[in-house]
Amino acid sequence: MMNFTLITALLICSFSWISVSVSESETMNAQPGQEVTLQCSNISKHETTTSWFRLVNRTKASCISVMIRSNGSPSYCNEIKTGKFEMSTNISTVSLKISHVDVSDSGLYFCGFRIDGHIIYSVIQLNVGGGDESHRQEKDRKSEAECDGITKLTSVILGGLTILLVMVIIGLVACRKLQMAAKEEKNSPRHENLGSDDLNYAAVTFCPKQRRGEVEPNVVYSATR
Repeated sequence: MMNFTLITALLICSFSWISVSVSESETMNAQPGQEVTLQCSNISKHETTTSWFRLVNRTKASCISVMIRSNGSPSYCNEIKTGKFEMSTNISTVSLKISHVDVSDSGLYFCGFRIDGHIIYSVIQLNVGGGDESHRQEKDRKSEAECDGITKLTSVILGGLTILLVMVIIGLVACRKLQMAAKEEKNSPRHENLGSDDLNYAAVTFCPKQRRGEVEPNVVYSATR
């Protein structure tokens, strides 16, 4: 067990200082619940260490299984679920069978060979239910639905405000017309004539009637012979 752990650690860490080359890459699509078999060509002409690992969160290499010899039994890393993975090899291919895949199994899988001090590996992109692309499309659909909802709500609000503004304008115009009509009726000629008749008065002076028998104050009497 200690030797297996040491070999696994050395195999994974060797990617940081041993020259690495990519022999091939491919993409596989699967639906949740299916059984998937990843395969890479066996390019080694001699007995060598073969391994499978995957990239987690695009930064962490997670060991899946290691096979020291082609005729030996594969060893599975401690964090791997029992029965989830099954590694096998023959003269032409190295396979990794994954049972009951789900979305969490999506990602990059590496099939590596250590040959003459170099790590040569094949890369397989596994998309379960569309994988990252499915998540992205689902996220885009949700974002689009949210945007449509916001757009519709905004349209309803703007429509309501527009109707309210039109009603206010109509009310103001109606009030203005009523005020103008009242003002015109007040300034009509009929009202002006009635006002003039009420304000014009005739000045009449009455002289007192002279009483009979009263002597005029300025009378000149003369005697006639």
